[in-house]
Amino acid sequence: MGLWARYNAILEAQPLLTKMCTSLVGFSVGDILAQNFVNDDGAPYDPMRTLRLGSFGFLIHGSTGHFFYGFLDSKLPGTKPVTVATKVLIDQTMWNPIFGCMFFGYLNAVEGKSWNDYVTKLKSDLKTAVMGSWAVWVPAHTINFAFVPPSQRLLYINSIQIGYNVFLSFLGNKKADVDEYEKEL
Repeated sequence: MGLWARYNAILEAQPLLTKMCTSLVGFSVGDILAQNFVNDDGAPYDPMRTLRLGSFGFLIHGSTGHFFYGFLDSKLPGTKPVTVATKVLIDQTMWNPIFGCMFFGYLNAVEGKSWNDYVTKLKSDLKTAVMGSWAVWVPAHTINFAFVPPSQRLLYINSIQIGYNVFLSFLGNKKADVDEYEKEL
């Protein structure tokens, strides 16, 4: 049995666990790439940072993605253009900000930071994360909802997510700039 056939067999037998594991890999690889090829601060590789992002992928992204996209597909079945556009709109206007809050909140919690640190991070970087995702996820989800079978959606997302996670890893681990946020107001 080939790798793809084995993956699909595991996905059919254990869909939630399989999607959680693919998210673990996607977030871990994205952070490893960010630390080794994007960050130019000269800091050594931080395996705990990769563990934090990988655990977010496993515990939060994989599980919530499984249920959110399953729910979305159950309420909006099919691939007609209006259905695809509606799914993309819901994903990017509702799920995207919720996901951003979960991402920054999870990192805040596992790093032992305060509620005020979390609020500061949201004020500083949530808008950037949401708007930055539009460039990637609007076209990616248009393809996803139009052509990718529902059982494969999270694998497709995680494949693209590796590159996007380089951006998220950078944004999630940069110091929140309150002064910059206050200048915008």
